[in-house]
Amino acid sequence: MTTGTADAKRVSERRVIGNVLRGSLGNLIEWYDWYAYAAFTTYFAKAFFPGGDATAQFLNTAAVFAVGFLMRPLGGWLLGRFADRFGRRTALVASVSMMAFGSLLIAVTPGYATIGVAAPILLVLARLLQGLSVGGEYSTSATYLSEVATPGKRGFYSSFQYVTLVGGQLLALGLQLILQNVLTEAQMNSWGWRIAFVVGAVAAVAVMWLRRSMDESESYERASEGGAATGKNAGERGTVRALVKYPKEVLLVVGLTLGGTVAFYTYATYSQKFLEVTSGIPRKTVTWILFFALLAFAILQPIAGRLSDRIGRRPMLIFFGVAGTLLTVPIMTLMAGTKNPFVAFLLMLGALVIVTGYTSINAIVKAELFPTKIRAIGVGLPYALTVAIFGGTAELIAQALKKAGHETVFFWYVAGCILVSLIVYGTMRETSKSSELEKKAEAE
Repeated sequence: MTTGTADAKRVSERRVIGNVLRGSLGNLIEWYDWYAYAAFTTYFAKAFFPGGDATAQFLNTAAVFAVGFLMRPLGGWLLGRFADRFGRRTALVASVSMMAFGSLLIAVTPGYATIGVAAPILLVLARLLQGLSVGGEYSTSATYLSEVATPGKRGFYSSFQYVTLVGGQLLALGLQLILQNVLTEAQMNSWGWRIAFVVGAVAAVAVMWLRRSMDESESYERASEGGAATGKNAGERGTVRALVKYPKEVLLVVGLTLGGTVAFYTYATYSQKFLEVTSGIPRKTVTWILFFALLAFAILQPIAGRLSDRIGRRPMLIFFGVAGTLLTVPIMTLMAGTKNPFVAFLLMLGALVIVTGYTSINAIVKAELFPTKIRAIGVGLPYALTVAIFGGTAELIAQALKKAGHETVFFWYVAGCILVSLIVYGTMRETSKSSELEKKAEAE
């Protein structure tokens, strides 16, 4: 290898790292804003839904959380189409702008005692806007990271989507820990929770400007230039009409996502209420448990992503499917029965290690299924539909079953969803070894 070639490769790698970092930072703030709602639910539930017991109030806020997920398919379609037609960078700027406005709206909306029913209505509107944003964010960032990544390291670089996704939740939990130690419980319930949404809105505005300096992906530019030059299928970029020509791939995305999204939202969001209400562990202790478990989870993502570059994506998914199917019920049963914070942490960590088999590579597996012209909408729309139906309702189902006195049924529900995905993992082909991403790009 000549010195010039080596220097060019180093420059190229630095460019890749720079784009991944800038894209990931935006993803970090987007998911911070999304998860701040879940993290601070226990404080603002009374402000928007007064009266009733704690479970009823959590049920109402969980319903709003689920409603936000209903917009994710629309966001996956709208911003996915936009990204396939006008570029990944432009779509990423648009998504974070919507998130900023949604967070600001939650921060400034008065409580039920001040404006009555308008308070929960505005909360729902803000959550719908955030759902639209995050639906487009996932598909576009997953596509962007897979396209700008160095060949042979796509699993590694794409895993940073979940590093920053979890990192956003860690930021929300970290701020919660700080506020819990600075403010009294009364102050947190009264106005302290609003600080989290103000921080999110300001950070999202800053990221909006940062994303304007990212490079557009070369895969998109080649596909765009090729379509413009030949006129071949140029009008189908990012359309559902083009997507329906890939029915098997669409169904694969649904099957790939089902068990993973239910497991992830069970452990990453619902577990905070589960450990507090069911296990009876104090709220501040639960926050620490979740914080350190998710920190370890985030560190595992690039390790597992790099492993997938060596052994393939399918073995990672099968590990998640088998372990999740067999161990979900025992893990959640033990979590429900323990009051020991250290035992709860170990159980949570074990569950998240299992989920890593899915989260570390789910973005790249889906991106490797579709050609460039429909990759963003192909990844985003079926994924967002599945997450809205199953991931977004996981906490709602759990709270409803608990209120009905059948909480353990939820444990079997999670295991059953993972089993369905395991069947898909066992029948799918390996995506990384076939280099489908490059082959389809060259054929366009």
